[in-house]
Amino acid sequence: MARLRNGALENAPDAVLMPQDVESLRRVIDVCAAEGIAIVPFGGGTSVVGGVEPLRGRHERLISLDLGALQDVSVDRRSLTARLGAGLRGPEAEAALSREGLTLGHFPQSFEYATIGGFAATRSAGQASSGYGRFDALVSSVRLLAPSGELQTLETPHSAAGPALRELVIGSEGVLGVIPDVTVRVRPAPTVRRYEAWMAEGFDAGSEIVRGLAQGPGLPQIIRVSDEEETEGTLALNGPRGLSGRLFDGYLGARRRRGGALMIVGFEGDEESTARHRALTVRALRRGGAAYLGQSAGQAWEHGRYQGPYLRDTLMGMGAMVETLETSHTWSRFGELHKAVGDAIRNSLASQGTPGLVFCHLSHAYADGASLYFTFISRARRGDELEQWAAVKSAACEAIVAHGGTITHHHAVGRDHPPYMEAEVGRTGLDLIRAAKERLDPAGIMNPGKLLP
Repeated sequence: MARLRNGALENAPDAVLMPQDVESLRRVIDVCAAEGIAIVPFGGGTSVVGGVEPLRGRHERLISLDLGALQDVSVDRRSLTARLGAGLRGPEAEAALSREGLTLGHFPQSFEYATIGGFAATRSAGQASSGYGRFDALVSSVRLLAPSGELQTLETPHSAAGPALRELVIGSEGVLGVIPDVTVRVRPAPTVRRYEAWMAEGFDAGSEIVRGLAQGPGLPQIIRVSDEEETEGTLALNGPRGLSGRLFDGYLGARRRRGGALMIVGFEGDEESTARHRALTVRALRRGGAAYLGQSAGQAWEHGRYQGPYLRDTLMGMGAMVETLETSHTWSRFGELHKAVGDAIRNSLASQGTPGLVFCHLSHAYADGASLYFTFISRARRGDELEQWAAVKSAACEAIVAHGGTITHHHAVGRDHPPYMEAEVGRTGLDLIRAAKERLDPAGIMNPGKLLP
């Protein structure tokens, strides 16, 4: 975004091709492999880590391969699976499934534009992943068209026949080949949706409530905990009307505290399962000291759940630098990582003379740990935005690596994170990925400059 706003358009494809079917896609890949033309698979263009940046590598020519025409849908209601074309955007896939009374349940912030193929290629995680699962957990079978041939995994619920090749394709970010379609597990669409807000005594207390649920009765479909800084920012942006202001003021007064940690909790399902799950969750929330703020704030979050990127663009137009990054860790080191990364971002911004705001929330939880999603906002240094961003990004990533966190929980590797891949998977792990690429893409035409350092 900063490069575009500064008119730095040095990277652009020589052509954009949109195959109309899988056979046409196969022919395009064959021609590009024979001619040494680099291919960048393109879905919705929502990557925030440079995943579809048109980098040529050693190749003189490059095409952007728009997969938007691959829109086939085939539903197996008895097995509760659906084969979805890679070019289907989130709303299109949900609309097709809704006509069958089904849902995929995958709703990342990029939902409005991101595609099925992109979800698979980047190991996407939706906002309701605690209930429905990350996208990789929803994949039953996947197909890959590589320059050296086609790979198709079986449509079976499980196989013990050696290493799971599905895992090689999911998360491959276009560097091994193109994913034309994915078979996913679906479920009946919910008849009840209830979103509500709670206020925990602090981020640590809210995180402990989530840990207890994840390790005990189970998580609701959606559960988020904003740290104290993000909570304060959310209140400032939305005002007391949307956040049950009188209840919030009463909560703070009763506890003689300056602030707390906002929690958003969402339940989806039928009447019986939703009521049962909510009762267990409410018991844990109250036991952990959280106060109920009502449904209006939860509904406000639900209505604005995809608006973050639009707000970012507005703020950038006003001269601000806005960026997000994410990681995850085990519960034993969760608080340590939250502090270390937050401090690294703050210190980097301050050292550049642009102190800013650093927000964080927990939004994807497991029995053994959870994710941390950071947002930082500061004054942009006009003309030096990329250098400013790179310094902060590097400081945050170094802190993540130093404390044993993953370099990405769901944003993927793209162009931004390859320098940290050795810390993530080790030298032998990198050698294995490189070997797979050399076998599937011997000419190295697939999405150069991504995933691998």
